[in-house]
Amino acid sequence: MADPRTHRPRLWSSAATVGVLLLAVLLVPPLVQLDEQAVDLSRKLLPPSWEHPFGTDDLGRDLLLRCVYGLRISLLVGLVAALVATVVGTAVGAAAGALGGWTDRTLMRLVDAFSSVPHLLLGIFVVALFRPGVWPVIASVAVTHWLSTARIVRSEVLSLRTRPFVDAAVSGGATRWRVAVRHLLPAVLPQAGLAAVLMVPHAMWHESALSFLGLGLPSHQASLGNLVQNARSSLLTGHWWPTLFPGLLLILPTLAIAGLAGVWRDRLNPRRRSELTL
Repeated sequence: MADPRTHRPRLWSSAATVGVLLLAVLLVPPLVQLDEQAVDLSRKLLPPSWEHPFGTDDLGRDLLLRCVYGLRISLLVGLVAALVATVVGTAVGAAAGALGGWTDRTLMRLVDAFSSVPHLLLGIFVVALFRPGVWPVIASVAVTHWLSTARIVRSEVLSLRTRPFVDAAVSGGATRWRVAVRHLLPAVLPQAGLAAVLMVPHAMWHESALSFLGLGLPSHQASLGNLVQNARSSLLTGHWWPTLFPGLLLILPTLAIAGLAGVWRDRLNPRRRSELTL
């Protein structure tokens, strides 16, 4: 088993990064008395400075404030979509593994059917059914991200079904549903929670991809995908900051959350680190 002390630098650096980003999302908008939608063409595309640490965009809007609002929206989409997808995936995987037989075959064929369609294509189909907004994007991400959780949970349940405590519960007269709910499901919740954590940055990138294609949030609403999409023309004229800072705010949470999840994964089961990777 790995020495827990070897995880401390990664744990503290990842936790510090997540903490700073959350504090920025919570504190910057109330403290900075500026409208993130306020247009000032006389100040457009100003480089980073003390007054505007991230510079301004092509409409003279403060990029720091817009990036913070964009990170808030992207985190909201990532967290809610990951929660919904984890609940659905855990329920499907637990039912398939615990009940077996035709239930397992039917649910796994459903998983295979969803998996056969590329995530982005299925996500585009879902958002196309609704008007642009946060909740259609959340639904799109959740619909395309529960599959890996279902497979992980099913695999864990199948391995737990052969344990002595399950045999004892069945011998005591417990039904399959009771065994699944009272014994198997609590045992797989740590793995499901880890899958949910790993899913958050994946969901953020999915939302950003949809917004970058003009299919996610409305173009006027600050999200990291919209900010990168709006900065394309500025990049062609040599103005790098409207693209750099939103891109960094996509990469930093991904690395930090991956670091935290890696420590969690290693402590759950050091001998099976790779099995829980999405």
